Amino acid sequence: MSGPATKLMVLVGERFACVKIIGRANFTSSVDFSALLEELRQKGYRYFVLDLSECALMDSTFLGVLAGFGLEMRGASPGQDGGTIELSNPNPRISELLECLGVIHLFKRSEGPLVVPDGTEILPHDPVNASREELARACMEAHDVLMRINPENVARFKEVSQFMAQELKKLKGPAEQK
Repeated sequence: MSGPATKLMVLVGERFACVKIIGRANFTSSVDFSALLEELRQKGYRYFVLDLSECALMDSTFLGVLAGFGLEMRGASPGQDGGTIELSNPNPRISELLECLGVIHLFKRSEGPLVVPDGTEILPHDPVNASREELARACMEAHDVLMRINPENVARFKEVSQFMAQELKKLKGPAEQK
């Protein structure tokens, strides 16, 4: 597999984690992005800032992974604050996609320079080298999330999700299908 089309840089502070997304955020980087967010969440971070100032675009798989994380953060147990995801400086195209897909309500948006508090440190991040099976699963699940959030997305992504489900079945091989 070729490497991801985007670079993820991570800053952490006492109460937040910031992930700077550089380049084209697409399906090849979605597994890495998802693993990184889950790792940070497991470490106790509940406020996430996604610095999109250098993110050129997001494809539907990456957006679906992001939306799925937004749903998880909002779906905390009653009485608990699941957390917040702040999108910092999304370009007009990304903002338009979030609106069009009906997922913008899952995020807080901000514009302007990112203010990094004292005590913030860079967290080393080694990208995940996702297998074809992991990529196919991520793509299928991301599109399923987008369809679940907004019924208008069913017409857009039903065939993609079905194709990826078939692809996943092929990749698992005959031995695992029994």
